[in-house]
Amino acid sequence: MFRTHTCGELTLANINEKVTLSGWVSTIRDKGFMIWIDLRDRYGITQIILDEDRSSKTLFDTARTLGREYVIQVKGTVIERASKNPNIPTGEIEILAENITILNESALPPFTIEDQTDGGEDIRMKYRYLDIRRNPVKDKLIFRSKVAQEVRKYLDAQEFVEVETPVLIKSTPEGARDFVVPSRMNPGEFYALPQSPQTFKQLLMVGGLDRYFQIVKCFRDEDLRADRQPEFTQIDCEMSFVEQEDIMNVFEGLAKHLLKTFKGLEFEQFPRMTFAEAMRRYGNDKPDIRFGMEFGEITDLAKGKDFKIFDEQELIVGIAAQGCNSYTRKDIDKLIEWVQRPQIGAAGLVWVRYNEDGTFKSSVDKFYTQEDLAAWAERMHAKPGDLILVMSGNTNKVRAQLSALRMEMAERLGLRNPEVFAPLWVVDFPLLEWDEETERYHAMHHPFTSPKPEDMELIDTNPGEVRANAYDLVLNGNEIGGGSIRIFDKNVQARMFELLGFTPEQAEAQFGFLMNAFRYGAPPHGGLAFGFDRFVSILDGSETIRDYIAFPKNNSGRDVMIDAPSPIDDAQMEELFIASTFQK
Repeated sequence: MFRTHTCGELTLANINEKVTLSGWVSTIRDKGFMIWIDLRDRYGITQIILDEDRSSKTLFDTARTLGREYVIQVKGTVIERASKNPNIPTGEIEILAENITILNESALPPFTIEDQTDGGEDIRMKYRYLDIRRNPVKDKLIFRSKVAQEVRKYLDAQEFVEVETPVLIKSTPEGARDFVVPSRMNPGEFYALPQSPQTFKQLLMVGGLDRYFQIVKCFRDEDLRADRQPEFTQIDCEMSFVEQEDIMNVFEGLAKHLLKTFKGLEFEQFPRMTFAEAMRRYGNDKPDIRFGMEFGEITDLAKGKDFKIFDEQELIVGIAAQGCNSYTRKDIDKLIEWVQRPQIGAAGLVWVRYNEDGTFKSSVDKFYTQEDLAAWAERMHAKPGDLILVMSGNTNKVRAQLSALRMEMAERLGLRNPEVFAPLWVVDFPLLEWDEETERYHAMHHPFTSPKPEDMELIDTNPGEVRANAYDLVLNGNEIGGGSIRIFDKNVQARMFELLGFTPEQAEAQFGFLMNAFRYGAPPHGGLAFGFDRFVSILDGSETIRDYIAFPKNNSGRDVMIDAPSPIDDAQMEELFIASTFQK
């Protein structure tokens, strides 16, 4: 066999044992009369020693041909290490080598395979298979695997059945853009890769499986960010004969199980907040509640004081940045520049210093008295020593802008501690969103989300006010899961399609299979999907999912390691009935 032990398990208990290890050469130190080799595998590092009193010249010669990342096998005896290394589990022993076999040579790696590497992100992504040898990457992939096992363990105990759903499906117009796959057997027709297994898990409920889950790949052709990839993984779940509360209890239980298992944290019932409250207090539907800095609306206090900028706006709202009264004017100017960037799009920022002596100094002293500014401070729960930051504009737009500023200030003030976890349910989302450009409603979640029963009568009279029977699980300012009670009545589903602008013919063409299934006794059902990559990264103290994916894409959606996507040749294009002129 290639090894009797791994490079991470030998201790003083193994002294004088004959062992065989295999792995990669991490480092070599040659003192002439003595050679040390750090041998690495997935499990750790073991030091190999050769010395001229106990090792043959042939063995020395072989050792001196080794390079970094050579794959070798070492046979020898476990001895006590003279100079111990308390930083590694094997630091009290070393292997006195008796034989070294080179299993494979290695070219010089383009970066050092160490925890603190000299390789930039681009080069490490190109040579991802080398990057995976580094502990920071390897440990993240192992952590991901352990989380997946705990998910399966929990859901299996809850009597969920793991079912695989198709990867080649029908393209639908709702949601993000589909990745499409041409069909050779059906000229001019295309499959789509699933954005989620939504309709299939509903059909499984019609099929009577009752509780389904799947850790499943999903695909969305959309712009990328640190927490997005074109292909990603969901913990996808569905349940029959349940109401919203049943689903939230089960999956709050899963979140609690993972937080306890991996972080040692126990929680009472997660807090809940309506969508409207989240927008009013934090400006977004996935608020980070690890810290305060809640919005204070001062529209009624700030208008009518001859400050034209405020008088013309729909909403005036601000936050109090704790202890930031010490910001210089230059610091504040940089903040103003930050909010004026195209990504934020604010016109400007009004500031108010809350001095330690209880007085105020602001950029609008010409228009507002000390009493006016004190009223602002009260609305924002500001204290002496704080810096009040105020923005104004269209309600939805300014809330989004101030939310971005709130998160930026929290980052600067060190309030987003990755070891602090603050889960939250957000409920009562609007069912529909009006799109000014297309002049029609879009589903805020997806077309299969049920209206709240008490709002059902508003569908015909005031559809924009209908609330969805939907819920999102938020953790540290990130949506980690979302779901809803589904429509299971074919007449309600038909009305929903009508509100979304589908003609009966279009609805039949896109979703006729689901509507037909509802004719055969669909049970009440609902579900939830966790963003697995995102949940794993947050559990491990990071918000960048790329590090937890074995072979991720870059910010342009490219796999630079295999150089994909790439053109295909004319023969393939013709076979797929795609004109070759579409090629680059």
